[in-house]
Amino acid sequence: MTIAVIGSGIGGLATALALAPMPVVLMTKAALGAETSTGWAQGGIAAALGDDDSAELHLADTLAAGDGLCDAEATARILQGAPEAIAFLEHHGVAFDRAPDGRLAFGLEAAHSRRRIIHAGGDATGAAIVKALTKAVAATPSITVVSGAEVRRLLVRDNAVCGLAGVKDGQPFRLAASRVVIATGGIGGLYDASTNPSGNFGQGVALAARAGAMLADMEFVQFHPTALATDIRPLPLISEAVRGEGALLLNEKGERFLAATPGAELAPRDVVARAIAAEIARGGRVFLDARAALGSRFKNRFPEIFAICARAGIDPATDLIPVRPAEHYHMGGIAVDASGRSSVGGLYAVGECAATGLHGANRLASNSLLEAAVTGLAAAADIAAAPPGRVMPLPALALPAAPRLATVRGIVSSALGVTRDHAALGEAIAALLPLAEGDGPDADPAIVALSIAVFAAMREESRGGHARIDFPQKNPESRRRTMTLDAVFAHARALAARPALARSA
Repeated sequence: MTIAVIGSGIGGLATALALAPMPVVLMTKAALGAETSTGWAQGGIAAALGDDDSAELHLADTLAAGDGLCDAEATARILQGAPEAIAFLEHHGVAFDRAPDGRLAFGLEAAHSRRRIIHAGGDATGAAIVKALTKAVAATPSITVVSGAEVRRLLVRDNAVCGLAGVKDGQPFRLAASRVVIATGGIGGLYDASTNPSGNFGQGVALAARAGAMLADMEFVQFHPTALATDIRPLPLISEAVRGEGALLLNEKGERFLAATPGAELAPRDVVARAIAAEIARGGRVFLDARAALGSRFKNRFPEIFAICARAGIDPATDLIPVRPAEHYHMGGIAVDASGRSSVGGLYAVGECAATGLHGANRLASNSLLEAAVTGLAAAADIAAAPPGRVMPLPALALPAAPRLATVRGIVSSALGVTRDHAALGEAIAALLPLAEGDGPDADPAIVALSIAVFAAMREESRGGHARIDFPQKNPESRRRTMTLDAVFAHARALAARPALARSA
């Protein structure tokens, strides 16, 4: 049985390591561990391991942040997997920060009722994890790493995956595989303002959708409230942990505009992001003020963020830090069960590209790295326990062109930002539909973007990361939604027709 893992962030790396000594082919578009959202993660991993904490308290915080749309059973199961996941990471070389007494050091982030965020290397947790796990992968004989490989299609027979096809070093390739794990990360490349690798447009979601897999919760996109307001792309992130240490948000008038909001600077991310966006929309500016809370301690507490600010000519000890919201995390993706299994036989998804039900409408800070590790271990366990898949002949396939992002990025950035409305969504769907139905280089990014737009148009309420100007209230009968790509296309055609009908009338 050939097992292929696509992606080398924490989800892909953990899955491959947990499958050892079973043979695994780990495919990555860049170098091993490079161009991953994991590598850029500053905040840390949420894990209820403190003496004053519990999985039940972590669950309550996660359900509250998820705004009514978490799958409670799946959420509880993932959060209860924290001790095993942290032990697994430590076993493979991740050195988490510790207090002077040698115990794990815990930080606080927004909407957490306890200090439960563990870090490695201060504000360089993701980089430390990637460094340790890539070293472990390189030392594991059962894992064959194929770098520089861009997977462009999954090969499917009888609703079961049988292989994949793509391009490596400019040459097409095909690989027979009876188990494929997608761990390709998020959708930041669809947005002009994002904190994530600009090439990550949701490739895994497009692959799975084209293979017939169910998608879930595609409308829910989290915007980090405090990206550094700069011309650099992707936008550097000013971690929520800085606010956890007491930094304040001020507008250009020096007003603490979140002071009266429950949680203030540490309110859920969707609340903070919309508040900042509103300040900017009225022509104002927003700044993070860490001068009193951290001052000269900033450089030692957040060395990576200090270096980021220094490159922009900002000294956080004495200067205000200009910030703005930016796309940060996608709560939706490939619908999977407790073992990471999609609706297509042999196809799994872990990490940000998967929709497990943990995040609901709004991700709780630092739950993502935990989810990727826990679900990676779960997928590996399920694959290891399953009987070997049967070898099937690979179907013929015309390999598509390399994806192109510019056109789709403009549409998405305009219509699918912090706030949405019917008119903009309708225009986006009308523009994206012909691109998604075509066979050009815009097609795969357009499929992901169209799915987000259709899910967003169908959710006529504001909840979590999805805010509709024309539907500001919550719908008490709200629920999660799943669709195949065929259903997305059908809804898109119907939605795209409405404005035209209105104009002709």
